[in-house]
Amino acid sequence: MNELSSRELLGSLIGFATVSRDSNLEMIAFIQDYLDALGVQSELFYNPERTKANLFATIGPRDRGGIVLSGHSDVVPVDGQPWTVEPFRLTEKDGRLYGRGTADMKGFIASVLAAVPAFLERPLKLPVHLAFSYDEEVGCLGVRSMLAELGARPHKPRLCMIGEPTSLKPVLGHKGKLAMRCHVKGAACHSAYSPHGVNAIQYAARLIGRLEEIGAELAQPEHHDRRFDPPFSTVQTGVIRGGRALNIVPAECEFDFEVRALPDFDAKEVSDKLRTYAEAELLPKMRSVQRDTDIRLQPLSAYPGLATSPDSEAARLLALLSGSNEFGTVAFGTEGGLFGQAGIPTVVCGPGSMDQGHKPDEFIAIEQLAGCDAMLARLAGYLANPI
Repeated sequence: MNELSSRELLGSLIGFATVSRDSNLEMIAFIQDYLDALGVQSELFYNPERTKANLFATIGPRDRGGIVLSGHSDVVPVDGQPWTVEPFRLTEKDGRLYGRGTADMKGFIASVLAAVPAFLERPLKLPVHLAFSYDEEVGCLGVRSMLAELGARPHKPRLCMIGEPTSLKPVLGHKGKLAMRCHVKGAACHSAYSPHGVNAIQYAARLIGRLEEIGAELAQPEHHDRRFDPPFSTVQTGVIRGGRALNIVPAECEFDFEVRALPDFDAKEVSDKLRTYAEAELLPKMRSVQRDTDIRLQPLSAYPGLATSPDSEAARLLALLSGSNEFGTVAFGTEGGLFGQAGIPTVVCGPGSMDQGHKPDEFIAIEQLAGCDAMLARLAGYLANPI
């Protein structure tokens, strides 16, 4: 087949509306067909419903660990955003390529696919692995099944590079995340007799206040890590629902909160403190009025932080490929912590900027795409002659 540029491949990838709530199988089939035409076999790891899949492929020797190039296929929705271009059709204007996912992170996937012929034409001494996942945007869910399978194989990858948009700057760390839902079950009554009921909204407000106190404790200077912005673990409540009418004491309220945790902080400490507060301070008061009242915490999603050592093999390779050893961190999360937990040292470096990610008229600069192409060409040379 004729070789395709990263620009051409990105145009095809943007045409697949792989919003996390929908299937990614058409895009995965396109990638699989593209690789098949080049003689590269790939395997799929499906979700239980078989509506989505991860793709994994290896180029080069299979009797040793290699370098993983990782990206996620899903994108965030465009609903309600004031786009001035068609979000699922690539538009070029003023040195920029517009479309949902151009920056986050189909630009990187397009560069990786465009580099496959270069990987194939060299006698690689170390393999390169392509790992494209689903449902990253909703809690790094899809990649877990692929990592479980890779972990059971005799030759685990040596390291991983995740191509999230960092403007091609080398990144070694990011925070982890824990998302929780708190359900408060109160007792309804007419508002004229409110002391005879248990107001679920008011008790939820006290729980949210406690979360704010925990967040303030985490923000104290002794907990700071200046590599990150902000330099401490954060707690915030983002969604709340409750109540049916002003003259009814609400029997139900629920709210969602998240913890963005420094890599060395266990976010579960926040939910444990909230549960202790609920059991010691709130539930006795609620149940003195109505015995079947309750407060329940439900995990929604979680992924670990990333903190790769600047002295590691992964960091040294990233410096070589990016041309810089000025390592940084990012505020957003990636699948990197999960790769790290699987024993695969991980770094983050990719084209574009997250300043454009998730926004209307998302774009990637053409020069960033070209820079990523050049970085992957250097990787091909390294794999053929590893230092």
